[in-house]
Amino acid sequence: MTKHGKKYNAAAAKVNIDHLYMPQEAVALVRETSITKFDSTVEVHIRTGLDPRQADQQVRDVVVLPHGLGKIVRVLVFATGDGATAARAAGADLVADDDESMKKIEAGQLDFDVAIATPDMMGKVGRLGRVLGPRGLMPNPKAGTVAAPADLARAIEQAKAGRVEFRLDKTANIHVSIGKASFSSEKLHENFTALMEALRKARPSGAKGVYLKRITVASTMGPGVKVDPNAALSMEEGE
Repeated sequence: MTKHGKKYNAAAAKVNIDHLYMPQEAVALVRETSITKFDSTVEVHIRTGLDPRQADQQVRDVVVLPHGLGKIVRVLVFATGDGATAARAAGADLVADDDESMKKIEAGQLDFDVAIATPDMMGKVGRLGRVLGPRGLMPNPKAGTVAAPADLARAIEQAKAGRVEFRLDKTANIHVSIGKASFSSEKLHENFTALMEALRKARPSGAKGVYLKRITVASTMGPGVKVDPNAALSMEEGE
């Protein structure tokens, strides 16, 4: 059994582990029970009823959180020529447009949070899969991170504004950040609501039975707060 410190135990005492909280109550309680000296991240952990081994039960999509993630998002764009020019003009923090920059990334220089690529660069980017893939940085059309030069400005803007990718992992769980503990309860709730709407739309065709079985919200190193899944997925949530 994991031993916790006094701060954690005091915070955990405020949470009824047998109670399913309404979403707005849950995020407020997560803020109250944040115990770190730094501004901790608020995450949503979801246990699904999906089978990750089945192709028709996969979940992978993106959501633009209305209040972002509360951090500066550094964007790298893989592009050359007009695409590279457009990326720089749109505010990309880094542009990989030659072999030297590609080699730096392959060597592990990953000073960015989101990678976007133009379609013509995907052949070269694919060779960086072993570096980008495990870190969730591989550009993907469905995630909106493969964009034509004309669409780069919008893709970069969304990435910096708080576009978050979510996907089903091998254990049938989904983990998504929705902001910082310093956010107001209202902002966290609105980000949470946007995520739930995106998950509702992303329900795969092969889903059977209960889609989202358990939803827990927690801050970094803080206790988990269970959310009522029915309330979370309800169109009347919070009313």
